[in-house]
Amino acid sequence: MAVSKTTLKTLFGIYGVIHRQSLLLPSTLRCSIILSTRSIYDRDYRRPGQPPDTRWPWQKIQFDFSKGMEGIKKHIGLLKDEFVQRWTGPEGRPLIEHMLEQTRVQWEFRGPESLNQWVVSSDQEIGGRSEAYIKLGKNNTTCLLYGTLCSTPPRDGETRYSGYCTLRSKQPLASFDRKKHYDWSSFNALHMRIRGDGRPWMVNVSAETFFSHQRDDIYSYFLYTRGGPYWQDVKIPFSKFFLSSRGRIQDDQHVLWLDKVKSIGFTLGDKADGPFQLEIDFIGLCNDLAHTEEFAYELYKRNPEV
Repeated sequence: MAVSKTTLKTLFGIYGVIHRQSLLLPSTLRCSIILSTRSIYDRDYRRPGQPPDTRWPWQKIQFDFSKGMEGIKKHIGLLKDEFVQRWTGPEGRPLIEHMLEQTRVQWEFRGPESLNQWVVSSDQEIGGRSEAYIKLGKNNTTCLLYGTLCSTPPRDGETRYSGYCTLRSKQPLASFDRKKHYDWSSFNALHMRIRGDGRPWMVNVSAETFFSHQRDDIYSYFLYTRGGPYWQDVKIPFSKFFLSSRGRIQDDQHVLWLDKVKSIGFTLGDKADGPFQLEIDFIGLCNDLAHTEEFAYELYKRNPEV
């Protein structure tokens, strides 16, 4: 039985369509499974060469009944304090005092418990060699951040850059682990008293965002220390802080939302290997009436109206 060329072309065309669909279906299913898995598991950093943590979120919980009862008592006490503070005024102070406030000391270091509000990290989390530590200074009245900076990247074949140390404050939590924010809308400048060793630092302020893909957004500005035995009073207007994400300065800049501040941090990464130290007396806020600038950078539109 003879088969014409037209029939053969039709059969081969149908076979090709079926074959492409059979190849496309597993890839689509595979992509959907990968995307769903990424959304379920935590997005923590994983060193190159280590397997991912495929445990479900409830498998990572270590429940203890006695600790659970202690936590309930703690959070009920925090909830009671919240009701008392709301009845008195903002943050437990009278309303008139809150409205007329011109300066505020947000962080000061007057005991070991004040260090529990901070987190120290370095490039050791990605296999680096930098070291960073925190302790109280002399007379237990200051915070001393010290360590060694090393910009040698880990030998894993993937990491190209290394060499940073960071000090970051923890986000405050209300009762039952609800997130709280600092309201700095009454101030326009950051005031600190520090004593460094001449290295340049980066001051980072993190604020709440609307969307999850903006969680890495941070506002930064430079901090230049003089070095030597003398204290240095630094005042940085909030209008000078610029928006960056994952270490890259953004073209589309926005004003910092001072009523939704989550944390503040200090980062060292000047690629000058060796020991370092930064001593902090206090971190506060002030309202400088002589400073009228709202934002120091352009707020242009990407697609301006014609």
